[in-house]
Amino acid sequence: MDQSQRKRLKWILLYQKLGNSGTVCLRCGISRPTLRKWLKRYEERGAEGLKEKSRRPFSSPAQKVTAALEALILKLREQRKIGVKRIRTELRRLHGTVLSLATIHKVLNKNQVGPLPKYRRRGRTARQYSRSVPGEQVQMDVCKIAPGLYQYTAVDDCTRYKVVGLYLRRTASNSIKFLEKAVEEMPFPIQRIQTDRGQEFFAYCFQEQLMDWGIKFRPIRPRAPHLNGKVERAQRTALEEFWITVDRSAENLKDLLQEWQHYYNWERPHGSLGGKTPIDKLCECVEKIPLTEEVCANYEPEKERFRERDYRSDSRLKKLKQSV
Repeated sequence: MDQSQRKRLKWILLYQKLGNSGTVCLRCGISRPTLRKWLKRYEERGAEGLKEKSRRPFSSPAQKVTAALEALILKLREQRKIGVKRIRTELRRLHGTVLSLATIHKVLNKNQVGPLPKYRRRGRTARQYSRSVPGEQVQMDVCKIAPGLYQYTAVDDCTRYKVVGLYLRRTASNSIKFLEKAVEEMPFPIQRIQTDRGQEFFAYCFQEQLMDWGIKFRPIRPRAPHLNGKVERAQRTALEEFWITVDRSAENLKDLLQEWQHYYNWERPHGSLGGKTPIDKLCECVEKIPLTEEVCANYEPEKERFRERDYRSDSRLKKLKQSV
């Protein structure tokens, strides 16, 4: 018998001795309903009736986290090693469930799930930058998903607006098709395309198409993927959040990828944008977007040239043109 039970038992014994509830309540500092409650429980169950009952409700209709949802949160954390913000995003995208960060934190703490390990970057930290005008620079790259399955990705440097396409091979003709798709789907005129030095971007037919549309071609130097970091990160996000959740042999794979593109641009919050979506950032910069006629008027074809994939040869040609 704990201290609370012994105290309640004293109330009851004092009442049995005096037979006056008013005097007992006055001496013990309790109310009459409290004395009647414990006296009734004592008469029904004896000393066991003096224990405190649980005050938890029999049912919780407004409870946010069910057992199934709690198991889903733990599964996402264990299998995909993602943080609280990503768990919230995946629950909303895949299951239509909206939970606050605090609620997900409570579930993880309840199950004694520790924080994710933090990895420190070694070496020099790359200087972060971002263009101020949508379409001023668009980064483009290709990622191999599986044999015979390549994802082309274009990301705007300013708004992080993304366009993706799926092709069987990584060729110049497919690069032109994806370029047409990017120009059509980007909600602003593209002024400059930045790529790595992959051979699919250095074909003359691809560069001719850029020149015909008044788009500058600016490949980065070799062994410097951080210069194309925004599209590299976008591809990693697709691998971690989209490709891990779909069947790569599905017939409607292209449709699923387009749905993911819409979700990425319109609903998914971005840490680099302060929690905003690309379309939110685009709306903030809408007054800065130039007209297509202005972009074409500012394009100077005499300053453009065909670029060589070999960096040294390309640098020599650049110096030769400057000296002429």
